Amino acid sequence: MDTTIALVTGATQGIGRETARRLVALGWTVWVGARDLDAGERVAGELGGDARAVRLDVTDDASVADAVRVVDTTHGRLDVLVNNAGVSGRLVGPRDTPPADFLPVYGVNVLGPVRVTHAFLPLLDRSAQPRVVMVSSGLGSFGVTTDPARFESTIAGLAYPSSKAALNMITSQYAKVLDGYQVLAVDPGYTATGLNGHQGFQTVEQGAEAVVAAATVGPDAPSGTFHDRAGALPW
Repeated sequence: MDTTIALVTGATQGIGRETARRLVALGWTVWVGARDLDAGERVAGELGGDARAVRLDVTDDASVADAVRVVDTTHGRLDVLVNNAGVSGRLVGPRDTPPADFLPVYGVNVLGPVRVTHAFLPLLDRSAQPRVVMVSSGLGSFGVTTDPARFESTIAGLAYPSSKAALNMITSQYAKVLDGYQVLAVDPGYTATGLNGHQGFQTVEQGAEAVVAAATVGPDAPSGTFHDRAGALPW
């Protein structure tokens, strides 16, 4: 295998774009997953190296299947899948959250990673070291959100935090059964991106650190872990 083949969903901006940039800089072939192919091609051109664009809408079965065919036809395998695409949903408190608010958030943050991972498993199975990185959040951690010393404990919400808690469980369950894989959840930290109106304590460069670290783990690294850039996190 002459190079590492990676795909990053939601890679046209924010942490996804910065993750793709860093992986390209390592000499990897990186597919920039984008709902808008024109935007993906523009970003791939800006990243240089062996960055390539593929249309990929994580909420659409046909779009994901087409992306699988593109990567399969080009390489016949995938080494690293970074499930980065995510949405925050409406920023309202639990008392003001109706059931309908969950649908778009879970559609992207929960079903999206499952849809993409399920579709790409046959290509990942052909890798010498298959890695799946789930971009989660400290807001999905029971331990973090109940720790009064953590900023996340001051935020109350239903749809987004619970979607990331669900993604953490999904990570754990995949890790149990995907022998030879490394399936890892990461918390980028409170990063200034379009997801949160560019609020946050961290830059996208800092936010991408945990994602890149997970994508580049060595073959002996454990599967089924949850980390931020400072170290292990409680589930």
